[in-house]
Amino acid sequence: MAGQGFEPDVRVRTSEYRIGCIGAGMIMAECHLAAYAQAGFPVVAIASRTKASAEKVATRWGIATVHDTPEQLIEDERVEIVDLAFPPDQQPALIRHALKQKHIKAILAQKPLALSVEEAVKLRDEAAKSGQILSVNQNMRYDQSMRVLKQIIDSGALGEIVFAQIDMHAIPHWQTFLADYDRLTLANMSVHHLDVLRFLFGDPSEITTLTRKDPRTAFDHSDGITVSTLRFPSGVLAVSLEDVWSGPRQEGYEDDQHINWRVDGTKGVAKGTIGWPKGVASTLTYASTETTGGQWISPSWETMWFPHAFIGVMEQLQHAVKTGTPPALSVADNVRTMALVEAGYRSMAEGRTVKLSEISID
Repeated sequence: MAGQGFEPDVRVRTSEYRIGCIGAGMIMAECHLAAYAQAGFPVVAIASRTKASAEKVATRWGIATVHDTPEQLIEDERVEIVDLAFPPDQQPALIRHALKQKHIKAILAQKPLALSVEEAVKLRDEAAKSGQILSVNQNMRYDQSMRVLKQIIDSGALGEIVFAQIDMHAIPHWQTFLADYDRLTLANMSVHHLDVLRFLFGDPSEITTLTRKDPRTAFDHSDGITVSTLRFPSGVLAVSLEDVWSGPRQEGYEDDQHINWRVDGTKGVAKGTIGWPKGVASTLTYASTETTGGQWISPSWETMWFPHAFIGVMEQLQHAVKTGTPPALSVADNVRTMALVEAGYRSMAEGRTVKLSEISID
């Protein structure tokens, strides 16, 4: 990394706003709170669906106040930022409760923001009227390899981008509440990849998505393994593949779970891995006719998507509150990612390419 000028992780510019956390599952206990402890973000309270779960996490992370209900936490006047890790069918009501509280300056919500694009649009507009900041936790944008890739693309080292792909063969941790929904992989796993492709290349003009059921997933679902092809106005063609089967998982079988990515440009190529399936750092290597003399360069770092990327997610919101500027992860931008996911589901259902102009978000 020395001398290359890349920033795989954010600098913490702002950290003084008091956070109240709602949820006590894996994503809160292992990612959000681990990141906040490392960054020095003040967490003053926690609540969850059951007080016992919240108390257990509070003890682990030294959180002084445990509220009986999420609503009580939102009403706690010490809380300035509400950090939600709750199912998407229950999240909108909590967001709306927070928007009514004058002491709440900002809300960090999970993806999907809601169960429909229409509901997400309503939340976007209600937050805009309230004057409070609503941000959505699209945390893959803060994966170290994706941040450095964006910096390389923006520098022009790869020239005009021609093709991109994200190739996933890994088994996610499906949250138990997902069994109650019909939608599975595109809404809850592919959304990371579709959003990061928007982060890298802007809004696509169309998407074609195919799917089949995942033999491992016991509950009913419409989409298991998914393959999406995206076309961008710039000419970029991209493929996002989520094979959440990835082969047998049983004693004695040596699996090869992985997520690889690649971006081809007219002046160079960047490729790498996403480390979360193995609990390691993501990687990146690139070669450019412009900046590396055609030689492969491999910047490195020790931080990981889980939990370190979550520092960036909360930092951008803290900084938005401090400066009065829009957050990097705005709800308005997230609605466009939700529209892309919706277009993917329409493509599956109707067996055709769907233009993003067909999905209304006005």
